[in-house]
Amino acid sequence: QIQLVESGGGKVQTGGSLRLTCVASGDTHISYLMAWFRQAPGEQREWVALLNTDGRTTYRDSVKGRFTISKDNAKHTLYLEMNSVRPEDTAVYFCAADYSAIATKDPRKYNYWGQGTQVTVSS
Repeated sequence: QIQLVESGGGKVQTGGSLRLTCVASGDTHISYLMAWFRQAPGEQREWVALLNTDGRTTYRDSVKGRFTISKDNAKHTLYLEMNSVRPEDTAVYFCAADYSAIATKDPRKYNYWGQGTQVTVSS
């Protein structure tokens, strides 16, 4: 059992930057921090960035070149660096962990989720 807590969200103007942080606690050795998802009001949760345990990354086309996913294994922390943000990036952002070493785009496959952190980009 692990717990995930996101932080770093807030309001930012179009073109600005923001760094989101996800800290895992508990039995961190049984799961892997792997992904960032986001969900806007009335919309389905969608994947944003994936990070496999081998270091391979995958980005949604709409954020490619603007966002960077990374982690600090010693600190059990996952990061999402957001640059050149746009109003369409506005959403609640969630980090997710799974028992597998391979990240997936399907939110149903993740065992653990954080509570989410709100990101609002003003136009």
